Amino acid sequence: MDFKDAILLLHPVIVIVIVFPLMGLIANRGLQVRQRRMQLAAGDKSKVPPVVGQEHVQTGHWLTAAVVGATLIALANDIFGTVVSSQLWSKNPFQVTLIGLLFVATIASLALLYRAHQVRWRATFAILTGMGLVILGCQDGVYRKTDQWYSSHYYYGIVASLLMIFSLSIVQSIYKDRTQRWRMVHVVISSVVALLFIGQAITGTRALLEVPLSWQEPYIQKLYEQQCDTKPCTVQPTPQTP
Repeated sequence: MDFKDAILLLHPVIVIVIVFPLMGLIANRGLQVRQRRMQLAAGDKSKVPPVVGQEHVQTGHWLTAAVVGATLIALANDIFGTVVSSQLWSKNPFQVTLIGLLFVATIASLALLYRAHQVRWRATFAILTGMGLVILGCQDGVYRKTDQWYSSHYYYGIVASLLMIFSLSIVQSIYKDRTQRWRMVHVVISSVVALLFIGQAITGTRALLEVPLSWQEPYIQKLYEQQCDTKPCTVQPTPQTP
């Protein structure tokens, strides 16, 4: 397996080893937080320790960093793979430099979002981080499957990342809001993200089958050339006789 293939597999490895376990831990801590809050509201003594709320928030911070990090790794693999294969650095070094700076700016915006306390700064850095992901996702070479956006691994991942960033930006507002509206927003976002990650597991498995490894590319390209003429076409599977 070449280095390029190892980088390609780094994204699913991070998701399986880090993201999915953190999601399970967050769901467990979130249910405990809700149980403790309801017991205290009813005037009962809760056996759930108070520290569970802090653990829930901290794990959410880790999850957001892991999700955004895994997304950036996947985008970097596609984008810089295209830069190398098309020799874009020699053709347009300014564009390549801007792409590199955009990666740095996105990571810096996320780091500053963790440190921001005022609402306007949290909103600013959340927007900048989200914009960075969207702009990077629009670059050439990113495997998007826009014609099938409703079942696209890319779009599921981008939407999940944006929702995680938004959820991170409203954490402090949740504890200051007496009306519990931000808490309800957080619950809805978390539920949608959980559904998106179920879709991510399904579409991610499909993407691993559709994106060839480096040693497979010559054979797939040869098959494409044999079955296609100069016009765009889609390679159909060879029918099997019963």
